[in-house]
Amino acid sequence: MKRSLFLSVTLLLTPAAQADTVNAAVAANFAAPFAAIASAFEKATGHHVVTSSGSTGKLDAQIRNGAPFEIFLAADRERPDLLVADGLAVTGTNAPYAIGRLALWSPNLRVDSAEALKQPGIQHIAIANPKTAPYGAAAVQALSRPGLLESLQPKLVQAENIAQTLQFTASGNAEIGFVALSQLKGPKAPAGSNWVVPADWHDPIVQSLCLLKIGQENPAARALLDFIGSAQATAIIASFGYDTPEK
Repeated sequence: MKRSLFLSVTLLLTPAAQADTVNAAVAANFAAPFAAIASAFEKATGHHVVTSSGSTGKLDAQIRNGAPFEIFLAADRERPDLLVADGLAVTGTNAPYAIGRLALWSPNLRVDSAEALKQPGIQHIAIANPKTAPYGAAAVQALSRPGLLESLQPKLVQAENIAQTLQFTASGNAEIGFVALSQLKGPKAPAGSNWVVPADWHDPIVQSLCLLKIGQENPAARALLDFIGSAQATAIIASFGYDTPEK
């Protein structure tokens, strides 16, 4: 009996049966595509991905306060670069993985241009916090382009992140909102009308990632980093409305 038990335990501990877990911090706008990428990664490798999603600014603060994240997929390129510069991320791993697009969306109103913001029934316009969310900063720039920011400022409702911006608009707490185009793609995309904001109305939303120092010895973290750059993951990213960086 002892030999049988020993053999059973040995089989369970063989390398083929082992799988590692990787903890990923993911910008709110990229939650849906990352879920698809993580699922494909898990099927391909046997590793497991634990995802935490939120505004880029808040995730960055959590990383700097010791949160056990191993990979960071930000909604900008500045924070991964700074994490490398400050010794919290592995040198050479900070690189763009997607270029985001901003969209103006409403579940009930017709939206075909910036003029949609002038409709008389609009009392609240949802945007992500421009101080912590790059999509919020892009929304402010987009409103400034046609000279609408000053007149519409009293109607702006700030959400904590781009995910909450979508929730505010979908629930009716805001009649219209600036969201990530990626949130309007995929099988779970909400119904409604949207207009994709011209890319030259705001600074490019270049989204970068990095391998954090805490994950540098985790083979699953390294494998996930490689997988995000694969053709399979790139196709998923593009299917959610992102432009992909040139390689």
